[in-house]
Amino acid sequence: MTSAAGDTGGASAEELGDAADHLKEFMKGVAEMSVELAKGCRDIVMQNLVNENSFLVKYLGKDSYIVSRIRGPYEATRERLKRFNDYLPEDKNPVHAWSVICIVVVLALAAVIVNTEPKASAPSVKKVSFYPPVATRVLLPDGRYMAFYEQGVPVDRARFSIISPHTFLSSRLAGIPGLKDSLLEEFGIRFITYDLPGFGESDPHNKRNLESSAWDISFLADALEIKDKFWVVGYSSGSMHSWAALRYIPDRVAGAAMFAPMVNPYDPLMNKEERRGIWNKWTRKRKFMLFLARRFPRFLSYFYHRSFLSGKHGQMDKWLSLSLGIRDRALIQDPVYEEFWQRDVEESIRQGSPKPFMEEASLQVSNWGFSLTELKLQKKLRGNGILDWLWWLSYLIIGKQEELTGFLGPIHIWQGMDDQVVPPSMTDFVHRILPGVAIHKLPYEGHFTYFCFCHECHRQIFTTLFGTPQGPLKDVVAEEIPTENETENKKKEEPELVTDAAMNKLTISD
Repeated sequence: MTSAAGDTGGASAEELGDAADHLKEFMKGVAEMSVELAKGCRDIVMQNLVNENSFLVKYLGKDSYIVSRIRGPYEATRERLKRFNDYLPEDKNPVHAWSVICIVVVLALAAVIVNTEPKASAPSVKKVSFYPPVATRVLLPDGRYMAFYEQGVPVDRARFSIISPHTFLSSRLAGIPGLKDSLLEEFGIRFITYDLPGFGESDPHNKRNLESSAWDISFLADALEIKDKFWVVGYSSGSMHSWAALRYIPDRVAGAAMFAPMVNPYDPLMNKEERRGIWNKWTRKRKFMLFLARRFPRFLSYFYHRSFLSGKHGQMDKWLSLSLGIRDRALIQDPVYEEFWQRDVEESIRQGSPKPFMEEASLQVSNWGFSLTELKLQKKLRGNGILDWLWWLSYLIIGKQEELTGFLGPIHIWQGMDDQVVPPSMTDFVHRILPGVAIHKLPYEGHFTYFCFCHECHRQIFTTLFGTPQGPLKDVVAEEIPTENETENKKKEEPELVTDAAMNKLTISD
């Protein structure tokens, strides 16, 4: 056994030695071939470019016409510049010294040119500041707290209740920007906005999706004592949470108002024309961000930390990679809107984590868990089971009404035709698969101009949804049951009634 092992070890050493020799010879061959290739290239260059008839020799050689024309001025200039060599130290080579001096002069001039810009022209960067937490919060069944903001009339006087989820990089403070309390009072509206999980002062939800978002809206309505059906308002990317409410809690929703509603741009039901009309409106950076959100959402953290999570305020269009029309750009540069936007962003990023924004971006472009076609109002399909046959029999005998599926309430969509954030092709897609939706096309409006800081626009919206304003509900209980003070005052004011018996008594005494 020992002898065999020794023979095997010797054979292995011999094989390793042969492999090393082969490798050494191979490297030598490669080196020799490289040298020969270099020599061949050199010969080709010398024969074609450096011979007497070549371009270089003909036009740039010592005896060429061009060199002869510049040789005289070059020698004269060189003789004049030699005088400056006397100012150099004796141990310095003029060629090296003057090359260093020229480089330093060029760099100095470049620095002077850069620094000559007036400091006042550079815009001052405003830092993000956070306010103390002041939101009212409700406890959800799973133990999370949700922050909300309430406007308009109180619950006992509200004719209509509206719940509105906010958009990406926003918070409960957004709502409908510029909406006046007097208008809500005029229509008797209770308007409620809330922070999505992880935004503002709401606790995060580690496993949230659009179905959980819909149930959050339902739980919020219960906590705020909304007993009747409520309306949902969806704007831009916040519309996907409103779509989810129509799908998962349709019995709680009276109707929906959508403004430039965002749908999944990767929806397989889109045709080529609709898809092209959407993607052609977007910038390359936004397309790239949507690709990351769909395929590699974790990479979005890097871009978010460099933009709205950097601790400094910036421009909306750059942060969100938006291309805006003329009217939209003029609106976002207005000081009133800028102040509102910065305060809303500060509240949105209060928790400082990129995770909720990554989740929100991923939800926009991933599978929603339902299709918009499921919201289409249509007759409920029946199977061939015994219960289905009994239902058909009752339908024929009693005349029972046929059941409908989908969302039974009204859906209104307002779409600016100059909107480049959510292109009109998205609304065209929604109208094709949901023909019962009421579309309000706005010819000259963009993404922000109709929805934000437009009092007359807000009045038109509420009039379309609720008709003529009738004000809040009256306090019926207070009218039917008067207080003690009111009863006493009424007795004093009313004349005292005299009965027949009292009149007889007075007569007898007389």
